[in-house]
Amino acid sequence: MPRIHTREQEQAFAADLVARGWVSVARLQGRVVGFLARDGAEVVALHVAREARGQGVGTALLARARRRQDRLALWTFQFNHPARAFYEAQGFHEHHRTGGAGNDEKLPDIRFVWERRK
Repeated sequence: MPRIHTREQEQAFAADLVARGWVSVARLQGRVVGFLARDGAEVVALHVAREARGQGVGTALLARARRRQDRLALWTFQFNHPARAFYEAQGFHEHHRTGGAGNDEKLPDIRFVWERRK
């Protein structure tokens, strides 16, 4: 994926997420291995370190977010098949697709939504 933001811009974005939203961090053996940031029901970012994938880190981060919301929504790129499979396994469903005009990268993306069953 092309790098479109400077390191300073990425750091400012992360600081803004912490300052105005909700960020949860996952640790294994005292080391940060993942995080989930959300603004209300919108999952703005979910990342798990490559070496920690497949160990339940992402599942635990989403479970924590679900305890606080009846609905969650997020975007992922269409080409990111591992993320798509993960979100679907977590109960998210595809809501709609775009050609990428609304994201910084201008890459085709998918809107996923999860809703608590009543």
